[in-house]
Amino acid sequence: MTENLRDKPDAYWRERLTPEQYHVAREKGTERAFTGALYKNHDNGTYECVACGQALFSSDAKYDSGCGWPSFDDPIHREHVELHEDNSFFMKRTEVICKNCGAHLGHVFNDGPRETTGQRYCINSVSLRFIPKPKA
Repeated sequence: MTENLRDKPDAYWRERLTPEQYHVAREKGTERAFTGALYKNHDNGTYECVACGQALFSSDAKYDSGCGWPSFDDPIHREHVELHEDNSFFMKRTEVICKNCGAHLGHVFNDGPRETTGQRYCINSVSLRFIPKPKA
């Protein structure tokens, strides 16, 4: 398990994250749809939290939902993420955050593939770091 970083001061995050990463992960921002570096990534590997390195999603769970952000039907381990009610912008949504460091990742919706979990974890590319699976 990685170090618990939830109580680190603002300066800690500003030193480690780019301005865009900081805005999304620490200020609950979002990147524009269809612009994220990982949106069209189809390689095999693991998606980690950009802030702390906690493994969050597998490429096996990634699918093209057409929403403009990387979409997954389930996290690697559900205990690696927390879900919180988000009523901002006059909408009722469920926010997804990294349980280890508190980074904002995106939102989860109940309109995902019915043949799996039925969920769509709509996650900002900038909140993730992709680690390719080693080639055999």
